[in-house]
Amino acid sequence: MATKTKIVLDADVIIHFIKGGCFLQLFDIFPEYAYLILDVVYNEVTVGKTSKIQVDNVLRFRRDRVENIKFDPKGESRLEYARLIARLGRGESACMVYCRDNYDVLGSSNLKDIKAYCEKNRITYLTTLDFLYYAFIRKRMTAAECNQFMLDVNAKGSRLPIVDITTYVPSCQL
Repeated sequence: MATKTKIVLDADVIIHFIKGGCFLQLFDIFPEYAYLILDVVYNEVTVGKTSKIQVDNVLRFRRDRVENIKFDPKGESRLEYARLIARLGRGESACMVYCRDNYDVLGSSNLKDIKAYCEKNRITYLTTLDFLYYAFIRKRMTAAECNQFMLDVNAKGSRLPIVDITTYVPSCQL
């Protein structure tokens, strides 16, 4: 993959798009960006057989869009990762340190855990709703498909806010 800004996906966004039946579409929302799944996040999302099959298939057949890489922080980044995992999950901690070090975009809906850190470290982040908004704006999904996505994700046990995607204001501009 070229050395350009990437979108580093945390587990919650991956899980939402799997539950919403739109996992493949996720990688077409921002065709100008490459996507990364860190090994720490991969290990979190591939616990279930269905998720593992879907993630592995995307990694195998969409190599042009998404890559699985080993998260191996060194020096100060390793210390920062240790500080973060003392109070947060491994996946979001790894993603935040990786994005901070590489000036990449974080894809995570866990605002309670990521928002302050991202703002402090000038990390751009996208939530699941932001991805949906851009899918709608870029005509990758209709408003009805976005609404159904939110309903499906919630019906499968996640807690995603139900919003009118046509009036939603994203957390960042990409």
